[in-house]
Amino acid sequence: MKKTIIRWGLATTVLLALSPAYANLQLAQKNQCMTCHAVATKVLGPAYQDVAKKHKGSKDAEAALAASIKKGSAGKWGTIPMPAQPNVSDADTKVLAKWILGLAK
Repeated sequence: MKKTIIRWGLATTVLLALSPAYANLQLAQKNQCMTCHAVATKVLGPAYQDVAKKHKGSKDAEAALAASIKKGSAGKWGTIPMPAQPNVSDADTKVLAKWILGLAK
């Protein structure tokens, strides 16, 4: 009985720790971000892990990345521009930016 309780506690802890990352992946999928991006590999746009590495250590990284999501950008990752995403809410752009920056390895 005691081992079962410990196992359930560990399983719950793992699920709670992973749920924000999974939820934010779902948010990226919901907003069609994954059409051009992937977490670990370049698709049309850069891998999110590469974006996180590029911004690592920058004090305004979250705000800058959220602005790039919302307003788009050009020339940061080659010739293909990042189109503006005006339909993504400001709150969601902040969540996405924070999640992407957390992917740095």
